[in-house]
Amino acid sequence: MTDYAALPIDADSHAALAADDLELRLVDPADDSAVTRWLQADARGFHDSAPGAESLAAQAAEVAGDRITAVLDPTAADPATPVATVRCWPMDVTVPGGSLPAWAISSVTVAPTHRRRGIARALLTAELRTAARLGLPLAMLTVSEATIYARYGFGPAVHQAGYTIDTTRARWARPAPAGRLHLVAPATLQTDGPPVFARARALAGAAGEVDRREGWWRQALGLMPAAPGTPGLTLRAVRFDDPDGIPQGFALYRVALGPNGYPARLDLADLVAATDDAYAGLWRFLLEMDLVSEISAPLRSVAEPVRWQVTDPRALRKTDERDHLWLRILDLPVVLGRRRYSAPGTFHLTVSDDLGFADGEFRLTVDERGRGEARPVSGPAAAAADDVRVSLSAADLASLYLGGTSAVTLARAGRLSEGSTDAAARLDAAFHTIQPPHLSTWF
Repeated sequence: MTDYAALPIDADSHAALAADDLELRLVDPADDSAVTRWLQADARGFHDSAPGAESLAAQAAEVAGDRITAVLDPTAADPATPVATVRCWPMDVTVPGGSLPAWAISSVTVAPTHRRRGIARALLTAELRTAARLGLPLAMLTVSEATIYARYGFGPAVHQAGYTIDTTRARWARPAPAGRLHLVAPATLQTDGPPVFARARALAGAAGEVDRREGWWRQALGLMPAAPGTPGLTLRAVRFDDPDGIPQGFALYRVALGPNGYPARLDLADLVAATDDAYAGLWRFLLEMDLVSEISAPLRSVAEPVRWQVTDPRALRKTDERDHLWLRILDLPVVLGRRRYSAPGTFHLTVSDDLGFADGEFRLTVDERGRGEARPVSGPAAAAADDVRVSLSAADLASLYLGGTSAVTLARAGRLSEGSTDAAARLDAAFHTIQPPHLSTWF
């Protein structure tokens, strides 16, 4: 791949901002002052605490290999500090039957003094064109707001749920899993955690997960300098080994005491299981924790199996469910050709894309083994009589891609048009996955 961090800035977006006396530029990772100011602007954009010197040094090392972009305003009171930021890098995402390289977009901020000037559009369209020049078929991001990114062709493809569990009611109802639990130091998971996570990602139907970078592990395991004002709760770790002594799962958690001490609340930071026994063993351990009456579990699947492993399923309350990973299709034939499908068929897709990356008519052919091939339909060629015919936007196709959204639902919402009988239902049959997609991290 071309050196993505040094690829020239997008000329169209640069010119659009220059017309408003703003400068779009790459930040040189070797320029300590520029990187520090970029990190401070990024923290300001998300209302985070101002990072201290130790934290800034650690963050600078983490972003050193990424493509770091800033917008500067020469007329601002502090012209050297960016008024907008974005950071990107290539990263794999799991899809049904495999994985795809994608352009990960993060740290999208615009200073409140510079709203409504087209800065976000310039930043995002620049990075989409950069990804296309790099030959990446997808772009992706996790979002703090759900109203921004559809206008750039992104669609919500993975949802996440938060749960509150009353452990006084959630008695374990399933047989004891085969294996053994170990209380371990979180730092040991720098070595033991990534292989477990890799095996969990490879499980059938485990779509939606992205690479966990080295910096992510250090942050998650409490090995990065804490931001000012961060609560000082002790991070603890438990590992599950199978009968052969091979680590197959782990959980990270903190325990927060109540107003009167006990009972306490357990805050689950992460739980990864590469086997069903590991999943069951870790959840049983957490549910039966002494002196704890409640578990808070964010960023979990919208369909957690643990609900079916306790005597009282009402002890688990889903407190939050919302979009998490948004995808943007850049090369439609590659994207549709690289996943596996659950039912055969020939699908004539009319896709609209205001930015032009995936606009046009395409024929997706899925064989009996679930292998798909997508080709553009050129000229005036019409769909064959037995084709499944649908029309939809690139954003809505991205939402369907991992199997987390129903084409029937989109049709009922008026977002997908059927051109043949039962087209949405037949599309759903092909795109169906055995479990909902899940992403356990932010990036």
